[in-house]
Amino acid sequence: MNIIGPDALVFGVDDLPACRQYLVDYGLKDAGEDRFEALDGTAIVLRAKNDPALPPAMGTASLLRETVYGVGDAAALDAIETELRRDREVSRRDGVVRSVDDMGFALAFQVSVRRLITLSAERVNAPGDAAQREPNQLGLSADMPALPRSLSHVVYFVPDADKAEAFYRRLGFVCTDRFTGVGPFLRPAGTQDHHTLFMIQTPPFMKGCEHFTFHMGGPTEVLLAGTRFVEKGYQSFWGPGRHRFGSNWFWYFNSPLGCHVEYDADMDLHDERWSAREAPMGADASQLFLFQYREKWAPGGPPPPGAGH
Repeated sequence: MNIIGPDALVFGVDDLPACRQYLVDYGLKDAGEDRFEALDGTAIVLRAKNDPALPPAMGTASLLRETVYGVGDAAALDAIETELRRDREVSRRDGVVRSVDDMGFALAFQVSVRRLITLSAERVNAPGDAAQREPNQLGLSADMPALPRSLSHVVYFVPDADKAEAFYRRLGFVCTDRFTGVGPFLRPAGTQDHHTLFMIQTPPFMKGCEHFTFHMGGPTEVLLAGTRFVEKGYQSFWGPGRHRFGSNWFWYFNSPLGCHVEYDADMDLHDERWSAREAPMGADASQLFLFQYREKWAPGGPPPPGAGH
């Protein structure tokens, strides 16, 4: 089934003004009607927590109310509807198929709204390889843009990772890597991204969204966007650093959306020839390296806080 990845995540929130400002400061475009878009049209959608049009809340602290997946064409939408109708209620209206997964997460499927974007990725010059930047072409500038390009993935806390994985395998997702006893990284058929969904087994009272992230144009954009976010007063949670599974650069922040929000870049791509790896969950498996943000410093000044003796 040609599922490309998440087109949108819908949240029912307590503080709409704070969440709107957060998403704009994060770098998304206010497209109107509380839809906040990346450059390709993938988005976060906000609603008031008590909006009766939303799917039911999960009964936990999670504010995620619906995950909207984009599919390649109408035939894929038909196949998904047929598969889901085998054992659960399904609705279809205005080109959107809606149902609920085995963990209680509300799902929607639509022909993807993603727009084709043509943008250069970060270019790196290194001895031993041909130059990617021509002479006098600078690698960065103080005012360079660093904007989210595409909704990358979402991470769920689930009470039964094995059962949850089995459901998504029915829809064509495959496991690319796995943390033993914790959960799988899953890639749908319509993308080669290492994962668009990762699930972490937790007690039932924690069920919900742990974080979501948008792809940036490279590690410099992750660091630049994250630095600008910190300078606007937002609190860094984890990072910057680089994950081991997926190889993607990351920087996570606290948010008013009831979950963490990440910037990421440079994720591995995989196809059917890939064999999934497995490792115990731990700090070494979770990141290959990790930095800690500090305020800017110049040589010749007093040592930055925390500098060694």
